[in-house]
Amino acid sequence: MYSFRERPDTTVVDEPLYAHYLRVTARDHPGRDQVLKAQNSDGETVVSDVLLGDYDSCVVFFKQMAHHLVGLNEDFLGGFKNILLTRDPRDMLPSLAIQLPDATLADTGLENQVRLLDSILKVGENPIVVDSRALLRDPEGSLNGLCDRLDIKPSRSMLSWVAGPKPEDGVWAPFWYQNVHSSTRFDGRLPSHRTVPSNLIPVLDEAIGLFDRLIKFA
Repeated sequence: MYSFRERPDTTVVDEPLYAHYLRVTARDHPGRDQVLKAQNSDGETVVSDVLLGDYDSCVVFFKQMAHHLVGLNEDFLGGFKNILLTRDPRDMLPSLAIQLPDATLADTGLENQVRLLDSILKVGENPIVVDSRALLRDPEGSLNGLCDRLDIKPSRSMLSWVAGPKPEDGVWAPFWYQNVHSSTRFDGRLPSHRTVPSNLIPVLDEAIGLFDRLIKFA
């Protein structure tokens, strides 16, 4: 999201369906009350007013979590170019566990990502899957390839940004965005070698198979 907001032709929107997800699932997330207060929690209204709304920019980038689509009619996704950004669960789960120590497979979004992948393949389209580790290793190459798939002009402005919060951040940023707020670019170093908490090993076992399915298309 921070990369795309640096494009002069792009508007970014941060997780517009987060409140909908929290209301429907009753999941207890950090900052839950703030999110429900700040956002419309009626997902169908958000789809019509925000996702299908009018914007002045040529490009609109919606940062979404795949599991936030719970309970929605997903036909509207056919009008978008959908990017599936995925992360190896061996790297992702230790990070997720910091805020959600009781994380479940559903919290990873991988099941929904694979379901979305299959729906894209079913209609004969070539899915756009981005491997986060490849993006970190070669930001320019990855972003140029992504822009080509999106039929938009690559921009070197996407490679860096000013540190700190951004006006587009959701109210959940203080709970989730500490690392990105200290960043100014994609960090080429490999993710840390923190281990997956023992209570999440069963989640990891299920998640790896889903990730392997996605990564074939990256």
